[in-house]
Amino acid sequence: MAPVTRSRYGEDGVPHELHATYYAQRAGAGLIIGEATNISAQGRGYAATPGIWNDEQVAGWKKVTDAVHAAGGTIVSQLWHVGRFSSVQLQPDGQAPVAPSAIPAEGNTYTVDGFVPVSMPRALETEEIAGIIQQYKIAAMNALRAGFDGVEVHAANSYLLDQFLRDSTNHRTDRYGGSIENRARLTLEVTEAVVNIWGSDRVGIRLSPVTPDAGNTPPDSNVMAMYGYLIKQLNRFGLAYLHVVEGATATSREVPAGVDLDALSGLFAGPFIGNNNYDLEMAIKRRAQGKIGAVAFGRLFIGNPDLVERLRRGAELTVAPRESYYGGGAKGYIDWPNGSY
Repeated sequence: MAPVTRSRYGEDGVPHELHATYYAQRAGAGLIIGEATNISAQGRGYAATPGIWNDEQVAGWKKVTDAVHAAGGTIVSQLWHVGRFSSVQLQPDGQAPVAPSAIPAEGNTYTVDGFVPVSMPRALETEEIAGIIQQYKIAAMNALRAGFDGVEVHAANSYLLDQFLRDSTNHRTDRYGGSIENRARLTLEVTEAVVNIWGSDRVGIRLSPVTPDAGNTPPDSNVMAMYGYLIKQLNRFGLAYLHVVEGATATSREVPAGVDLDALSGLFAGPFIGNNNYDLEMAIKRRAQGKIGAVAFGRLFIGNPDLVERLRRGAELTVAPRESYYGGGAKGYIDWPNGSY
């Protein structure tokens, strides 16, 4: 199960029994990659999303992991810092969001007052970046305390780590900007910090080389060189998996001319998880061709908590309406049929 943001948390970002029920219903996924979870108050870019930076949140997530394990499932936490895609209304003390460079994103984000334009970010000072790595480290330790089976580093969808990777959003002149090696540095340092806590076989990473999400962020000017270098460098950690959004997140599988995502994934020495607009036929075909080791379904799990069994049986799939995706309570969240074939 791919990470699927559902925006059903309070302003404190604490999971409750509702969320435990939701994830336990989907324990048949094999591996659940939990929805993107803020590593710090600074990392938050949307209201009603969960956190994992304090004890109350950890205790809430423990209810979730216990429920998933009791149902026979496995779940990892996706560690998330949005970077520039946030509002001062969501930031501690109304501060500006942080980013590799002071380049504004486009679009609106959701706050308790409704949708508002994202705010102008400020560029992180070089000496602040160690603090960003520490945020990931604390979140990884909290995920361990919360009973997760591992963690996924969220370096996709144009959020903070992806903002550092792309030359469209990283105009720095220090050791975290400029060359491909420098722009990849933070993602590699974060990955190393998380591996030091969990061990390499419990850490995955998600990349989206061409997706323009979170502020219409243009791809890097040389996708193959940037992500090819990064993936080769990631091999030294012996990660549990590489999880790639193939195309633009939740929209199209098309990629720009000159980009070959299969060639990029082929550079990874470990298991590869493909994601984005898969159906059963495509998943089986690409698995048989050796292009993926596994597939992550996202939106199909919203209305089909027992998706794996439905696919196995050839049962009809429920298509959840978009209005049920974000916000609200139990309706459209835990009330989908489970086991009716």
